Amino acid sequence: MIVAEAVGRALFRAGAETVFGLVGSGNFHVTNALIGAGARFVPARHEGGAATMADAHARAGGGLGVLSVHQGPGLTNAMTGLAEAAKSRTPLLVLAAEATSLLSNFWIDSAALAGAVGIVPMRIQAPGTAVADALGACTTAIRERRTVLLSLPLDVQAAQYTGPAEAETRFPHHEPAPCEPSELAVSDLVAALEAARRPVFIAGRGARLRGAREPLRSLAQRCGALLATSAAARGLFIDDPCDLDVSGGFATPLAAGLIRGADLIVGWGCALNMWTLRHGSLVGEGAVVVQVDSDPVSLGAHQPINLGVHGDVSLTARAALARLGDRSDGGYRSPELAVRLKHEGRWRDVPYREDREPSRIDPRTLSIALNELIPRERTIAIDSGNFMGYPAMYLDVPDVEGMVFTQAFQSVGLGLATAIGATVARPDRLTVAALGDGGALMGIAELETAVRLGLGLLIVVYNDAAYGAEVHHFGPHGHPLGTVRFPDTDLAAIGRGFGCDAVTVRAPEELTAVTTWLDGPRDHPMLVDAKITTGSPSWWLEEAFRGH
Repeated sequence: MIVAEAVGRALFRAGAETVFGLVGSGNFHVTNALIGAGARFVPARHEGGAATMADAHARAGGGLGVLSVHQGPGLTNAMTGLAEAAKSRTPLLVLAAEATSLLSNFWIDSAALAGAVGIVPMRIQAPGTAVADALGACTTAIRERRTVLLSLPLDVQAAQYTGPAEAETRFPHHEPAPCEPSELAVSDLVAALEAARRPVFIAGRGARLRGAREPLRSLAQRCGALLATSAAARGLFIDDPCDLDVSGGFATPLAAGLIRGADLIVGWGCALNMWTLRHGSLVGEGAVVVQVDSDPVSLGAHQPINLGVHGDVSLTARAALARLGDRSDGGYRSPELAVRLKHEGRWRDVPYREDREPSRIDPRTLSIALNELIPRERTIAIDSGNFMGYPAMYLDVPDVEGMVFTQAFQSVGLGLATAIGATVARPDRLTVAALGDGGALMGIAELETAVRLGLGLLIVVYNDAAYGAEVHHFGPHGHPLGTVRFPDTDLAAIGRGFGCDAVTVRAPEELTAVTTWLDGPRDHPMLVDAKITTGSPSWWLEEAFRGH
């Protein structure tokens, strides 16, 4: 067989079971080899969408993400989605054909392009090593949780495969041993926990990925710590009575006050960046800050820390738990606080004065109403923009896999493709794509993909006819806003044109169309064009722009 066929078959055996992409001449044979071996191929309408779908599919529990693209523009079209995946440490394998002649219109320096955004560049080197090279790329993606570009030179792809027979090739599935924390570091951590009267744990993506939920919950209960997460790990402690939900700009007033009142903050696999700690303003005066991470480069990178523990989050929590005695005073926890958190701990419990504009709906009112309508088993996929806190704060999630938050690169336009990838990974749940109008229009071509696949996807567009972040950032200073405001777009009509059910919503009672769709077969998407109020900035971005 030719190299492309051998590589496709080997990658399927190694875990490439669902593949997203667009097929051109350069990736035609390897994609068909994957399909022939048993892989599901999901064709998108743009490589950028396909890349984001593969990223979201992996994040939502679909295993290794796999993308197949044509040489040259196939790869460059995918780069924004791939930059997001690389920054999020998504295990994603990119199969990209490569033109080898400098005279080819398709030639680019793909290794340099990959390296510029944090992707690991690798390559099929020769017909005899092709399968080993491919499996090496797969190993790197899975073991190191990296986005890997596997370049497939056209001449090597077309050559006869001369390497080991299929039965002789093996893929090492085991992960490397987790990083053990030092005895001294664990002792210092335990001493900090014993000295603290008001400890707070903030868990991030690292805690989510390392299965640290139970040891962290047990350790928090033992030392009396309250629990919070970054947005990327939202839902990790969903059923704990002392769960504060998300720390940072999305935190409720009650949660923010409790975090700010902590005398010890421990970040577990969490960057402790400006979003999670509000530029450090959630760190109270005199508070001790500890960070636990398996990546030593992350320790203290964003926030000054008093102690850095280099170690696997789960192992470190278990080691601390084994040494820590029970405390008699309950720490920061109390039955009274648990009651307060139950009744005041979510944004839907926080009173607000409704914004009123003719023929427009307050996005908080919209989000609260949607939360009551949709099933509890859901995945919330959120695009970037001024609106993004409303679905992140007001739409509940059932567990840690209930929100796919593609914000590492802060690119607008990834939300719809994110929702499609998440739906393919978890068809048992209702996926809600929460988009702004700018992002919806950027990724609108993938509506055809959602309709073609028959996905029961709920698409909610928070439509303010603008790039709202810029309007609210620059408007108060008297700057002209003609570049960031647009005529209103009838997105419901566009959705119907693609084959979606669709409704324009200006008041809560108009959401009855969503109820009707939910009660139906859900064999095609539903698009809600919600005309939201435009007068108020989102407080989380307003705070971020102020830088404090």
